[in-house]
Amino acid sequence: MKQNTGLFAIKLYELEQQYGRMQSRLRLCQQDDHPKIRRELQAAIDEYKENELLLQRNVEGSRSSAVAALAQAQLKYFRTVREVLERELPDSLHSEANTSSEDQAEAAALYTEYAIDFAAQSMRYALISALKAMDLQLSSEEKKEECCDE
Repeated sequence: MKQNTGLFAIKLYELEQQYGRMQSRLRLCQQDDHPKIRRELQAAIDEYKENELLLQRNVEGSRSSAVAALAQAQLKYFRTVREVLERELPDSLHSEANTSSEDQAEAAALYTEYAIDFAAQSMRYALISALKAMDLQLSSEEKKEECCDE
């Protein structure tokens, strides 16, 4: 059981570090000028694309069909929400063909709220997954003990 616990601790630490970086970047950008915000935006987009490529490699190179399926689901989600953000959301706010920059900003803010809600729900699902893994590991250990006791 210690192996899973250690792995979960590492993954939680990585999540905490990523959250801290995101929080810091947002706080700093709220105080910065427009060119700085654009540079940060480009850096974040580049990082996102890099992670998407890594995910694509996981889909293509995974020996586990379950891991490949999970990676494929994440990849599909990433691509779908990017399309909604870039194409559909601004147009859906108003029926006019040309949306104003104010409408696009409102659409981006709505998307941001959804992305944060989705991240929170993903954390809840990660908790469920971790508890399920722990439960299965303990059940397996208990069965081994029962077999050895007999």
